[in-house]
This record gives sequence, structure tokens and C-alpha cells, in this order.
Amino acid sequence: MPGPLSKDLRERVIEAVTTGTSRRQAAKRFGVSASAAIRWLATWHEERRVSPLAMGGDRRSSLDQHRKLLLALVAARADTTIEEMRTKLGAQGVVTSYGALWRFFAKEGMSFKKNGAGQRAGTVGRETGTRGLA
Repeated sequence: MPGPLSKDLRERVIEAVTTGTSRRQAAKRFGVSASAAIRWLATWHEERRVSPLAMGGDRRSSLDQHRKLLLALVAARADTTIEEMRTKLGAQGVVTSYGALWRFFAKEGMSFKKNGAGQRAGTVGRETGTRGLA
């Protein structure tokens, strides 16, 4: 997604319209869409603002307020799964996604890897073609 157009361009479009050019003519003259020119003028009339608003959104996790609980769940049982944590949080009225929990623990420097029982039984050896434990 491209970024917002420059403040200078917005000012030139607004100035052209305030001196008598129509919004659509100004848009065509400066190479912007008519809807952009219309929005810029509406913002100018309502708020006296030319600069664009900040892009992006809130990047804080909603799980930060449940940090103690989540870390306690892991401390109580190290092999707990993300889905088990979602279920326990859901029982307390906290609705969250698998991805949100994964990102929370990644931010905490924790990962959930397979243990010895969850790995493959062995690999095929290159030279002999026999199975061996990895």
C-alpha cells in the first residue's frame, strides 16, 4: 500500500480550489484522484488540516495485561500447548487467537518446540540405507 501524498501537493490542490478551480479540475491538473481532492478539501474546511494522518495501527498486544497468567501456565506445565492456553484463557473470558499467543511468547523469547517423543523415530542412513536414530 503506498504512503500518503505530500503535504505540498495537498496545499497546491487546496489553493487551486480556493482560487476558483473546481475540485475535479484541480485533481486532474495535479494528477490525483477526484475523490482525494474532495476529501482533502472537506478536511481543510472541517479541521483546517492539510497534513495526512499517521498510517498504521496499534501494535500492542491485548495479552500484555494477562502476562502473569500466561507465564504461570507455562511454569506450571512446560509442555502445555497453545490451544490449551487458549482454552484456559477462554474459561476466564479472554478470547484470543493462536497467532496472538504465538506472537506473545515469541516476544517473551519463548518457543514451543517438539520434544523427544514428538520427533520422528529415525532417519534413513545415506550409505547403507538402514534406519538409525537421529
